[in-house]
Amino acid sequence: MLSTLANPARFMRISGAALSWLGGASLFVLAAGLVWSLLLAPPDYQQGESVRIMFIHVPAAWMALSVYLFVSVASAVALVWRHPLAEIAAQAAAPIGAAFTLVCLATGSLWGRPMWGTWWVWDARLTSVLVLFFLYLGYIALVNAFDDTSRGARAGSLLALVGVVNLPIIKFSVDWWNTLHQPASVVRLGGPAIDVSLLIPLLVMALGFGLLFGWLLLLRMRTALNERKARALRLYGGAAAGDADGQQPVTAARAAQR
Repeated sequence: MLSTLANPARFMRISGAALSWLGGASLFVLAAGLVWSLLLAPPDYQQGESVRIMFIHVPAAWMALSVYLFVSVASAVALVWRHPLAEIAAQAAAPIGAAFTLVCLATGSLWGRPMWGTWWVWDARLTSVLVLFFLYLGYIALVNAFDDTSRGARAGSLLALVGVVNLPIIKFSVDWWNTLHQPASVVRLGGPAIDVSLLIPLLVMALGFGLLFGWLLLLRMRTALNERKARALRLYGGAAAGDADGQQPVTAARAAQR
């Protein structure tokens, strides 16, 4: 399976066919979820209309953690198996995950003002999610900090793997420490604590966010592959011209690695 998907040409064919379908599906599901959650779902008996922030905040939080896990797994594959598309996938996913994390933090502040009376508190859940956002930014900065792209990719991969330790801290922070943040109300042993009239549109929004991530990921990966191909062709063209002048030739593979 890995060897099949490792072929960039095959990936471009498969992703090209899936891109339009995935984009249309994400647009449809998100539109339906927004109408359902913002207009049709009833207000909460305690939180009132402010509960509608949850339909953006919670899926964004789920995606923030899930995308970072994806980045770390792709980084591990790139380090161990030298999968040619793994580091591209990790680097393409990181800005998307950072955006989801920023949305999570912003909507959490909007919700916290009427519920807690403050925009921000330094409790374990909020602080660990802020650390996650900085991990995303650190990964993106580290990947682009080296002239040698392979060194940047390796350094970013190591940071992504180290940062995995923050994911269980985020997940279980409300159980390990006394925080203002409410405990899990959807994924719990006793079943969801949220009413089905709010749970269904929440899950629809989560599905829409997941489809949106898939569409953006494929789009960014295809763009990165096209940029590498164009750069390799430019370098190979310059190397061929140099060879015509009697200089040492450079193969297209060597040019692509630069």
